[in-house]
Amino acid sequence: MKKGMSKLVSGPDEAVSDIFDGAILTMGGFGLCGIPENTIAALVRKGVKNLTCVSNNAGVDGFGIGLMLEKKQVKKMISSYVGENKLFEQLVLSGELELEFAPQGTLAERLRAGGSGIPGFYTPTGVGTLIAEGKEVREFDGRKYILERGIIGDFGIVKAWKADSLGNLIFRKTSRNFNPLCAMAGKVTIAEVEEIVPVGTFDPDQVHLPGVYVHRLFKGEKYEKRIERKVLGTGAIHPQGVLATSHTGGR
Repeated sequence: MKKGMSKLVSGPDEAVSDIFDGAILTMGGFGLCGIPENTIAALVRKGVKNLTCVSNNAGVDGFGIGLMLEKKQVKKMISSYVGENKLFEQLVLSGELELEFAPQGTLAERLRAGGSGIPGFYTPTGVGTLIAEGKEVREFDGRKYILERGIIGDFGIVKAWKADSLGNLIFRKTSRNFNPLCAMAGKVTIAEVEEIVPVGTFDPDQVHLPGVYVHRLFKGEKYEKRIERKVLGTGAIHPQGVLATSHTGGR
């Protein structure tokens, strides 16, 4: 981006206007927390196909990446947790969707490595399992490690709580898990946020992701902010009467 050029775009449709068929997307979110809902809706409207989506999870039926799966827009998922999407299961078992599993910590590090210009790293996670198939194995100090490649996406798609007009981002609680890493790993990163404030509004120490990683920015609207699961307390009573899973911690 040229110096002085604004990162602000009119909305999600403009933000995704050049996302092409076959693109690799690194997509933020953790469970139902921190989902870039507006950008996903724009991708569904655009109808782009044959996408490879790198995401910790695959959404749920009727929400998040699940909406893209319904339209058969995704050809491959690189994910860690996919257990709450029935359609996802059906597509994988029928051979319509390719799946590459990555342990959650490995996936996070692959994204961080890609965004940091590191082509690969060795990890003991997955040695001796299906995860290691086809990967280089080396021994360091008597322990075996497998080589994992960094991930770079054509586009990074993330959701933050607050941004200034330079694209410096603040995430809210649990949504900070994978969103910053997915932003780092995208060649072009799109950030949708709940609030955009003037530069200087918040202290630099509050910034979770510097604006250098963000290329397009817009204010999102009408977030569902779904709660993944509610559990009734048994014993000590929660002040609000309901206990919710950790995925609701930051949205």
